[in-house]
Amino acid sequence: MTHDITIFAAKKIVTMNPSNPEGTHVAVRDGRILGVGPLAELAGWGEYTLDETFKRKVLIPGLVEAHSHVTEGASWANPYVGYFDRTDPDGKVWPGSQTQDAVLERLSEIDAEMTDPDTLLMAWGLDPIYFEGERLVAKHLDLVSTTRPIFVLHANSHVATVNSACLRMAGIDRDCDVVGVLRDPDGEPNGELSEFAAMFLVVPAAERLAAAMGSEDSVRGFGRLAVRTGCTTVTELGTAPLYNPDVVALYQKVVNDQAFAPRLVMYYGASFGGPQDPEEISALVKELRRSDSDKLRVGGIKMYLDGSIQGFSACVAWPGYYTGEHEGIWDVGPEQFAERLAVYHRAGINVHTHCNGEQAIQLFIDKTEEVLRDCAWLDHRHTVQHSALATSAQYRKMAKLGLCANLFINHMWYWADQHYELTVGPERAKRMNSCATAGREGVKYSFHSDAAITPLGSLHTMWCAVTRRTPKGRVLGKTERISAYDALYAATIGAAYQLHLDDQIGSIECGKFADFAVLDASPLAVSPRAIKDIPVWGTVVGGVKYQAT
Repeated sequence: MTHDITIFAAKKIVTMNPSNPEGTHVAVRDGRILGVGPLAELAGWGEYTLDETFKRKVLIPGLVEAHSHVTEGASWANPYVGYFDRTDPDGKVWPGSQTQDAVLERLSEIDAEMTDPDTLLMAWGLDPIYFEGERLVAKHLDLVSTTRPIFVLHANSHVATVNSACLRMAGIDRDCDVVGVLRDPDGEPNGELSEFAAMFLVVPAAERLAAAMGSEDSVRGFGRLAVRTGCTTVTELGTAPLYNPDVVALYQKVVNDQAFAPRLVMYYGASFGGPQDPEEISALVKELRRSDSDKLRVGGIKMYLDGSIQGFSACVAWPGYYTGEHEGIWDVGPEQFAERLAVYHRAGINVHTHCNGEQAIQLFIDKTEEVLRDCAWLDHRHTVQHSALATSAQYRKMAKLGLCANLFINHMWYWADQHYELTVGPERAKRMNSCATAGREGVKYSFHSDAAITPLGSLHTMWCAVTRRTPKGRVLGKTERISAYDALYAATIGAAYQLHLDDQIGSIECGKFADFAVLDASPLAVSPRAIKDIPVWGTVVGGVKYQAT
């Protein structure tokens, strides 16, 4: 016989609820938590079904990824040519291409497999900052083909490299005045397109990306990766075309299907098409929210200010980049940004803004202060996304204004050595993604993977925050390391707070959704170096079990 109440037994339950920090059993009814404690205590709720599936496992609050994208599923519509090995939604591990020659060899293999000579060859994950020698540009891709257009999206998703055929197809020549079309010493486009305005001159590439974001396979693949990494709430932060009713209907169908495990919080992004008027966007977001469910909801609006540090397009402050050769690119002008922020803020819409360099972070801080003077909203929770190079002074001001920070902590593994040696130099590299400083200065913070920029996985981001180890063995910014408890807090309650959901998810306590990550060990009980390698059984979402496959 089954009953309305299910009590899950576990080896240990880590709740992140200070008044009831751990237990061995958790009672669930109607998808919500009745309580955590010993079985005898929970039996007072009435007749129950005892589920011992997890009696040798550890339950922690479902991990919350507050900055990810459905591109984690959609990117696999095209071949992967990144530096690190990468696991696709079906569990296949694709080997990394760790030299420029290896990238070109992989692209040549793909070209040989394609039958239509005019079809765009599109790949993703490229990171030329890892390669020694001359930077990969159009003339190198021409070695693969001089006739087929080739478009290779960098891992940071803010830069693409194309071949000469692709430049011709897009009409990009020396007379093109779009910011972000990089050039050789003679003034000719060299094949590197930096930031969205330049990249999306290649219309077929933009169309293919949009189509993948609206694919059911992409969304379901994203869901499978969430289960595999213990994430019970993930985000689509501003890349899905929510102005398209067909895409919205698809997401509603897929995410609200019980077969799709995680909850999904979507943020509207205007950088990839659709209405541009901020009043119209505000009205659209409010209309979309009318269809919110427990599984799928619209959290707010995502904006962009600058680019990528490893792509040399982030707006860093004096003395600039370590090389002295690059300037950042503003994705939107300061006054236009201020106008939009004011409209969204007055409409009561939470805003998350991409800011990597100090200049971009400062602009967001300044414009937030201006709008708060005009329109008080004490619980806005606007969030600086990435916050890579934020200074202590900026964190102090952010705390005063109620701004949150979501730090791209995976940089410590994927690019920290390059930041130390090439982009911003040793001192600023040590302060990058400074979780300890953010916490010390009173900022509500979390951290993220920015999937598909780096792989989805909160245990990995926790490991980065706790150890700050790089591939070359550096511990970069020792004083910015945080405890495993603080890392788990950031990956659960901290992330939930930024999504205005900390009253519903983020801890295992009475009244909240029964969302758990099911692990072989507690991240609070293993050595810091072992956190990222803890095996994940799967998740529980709303009391429903989802085993990783």
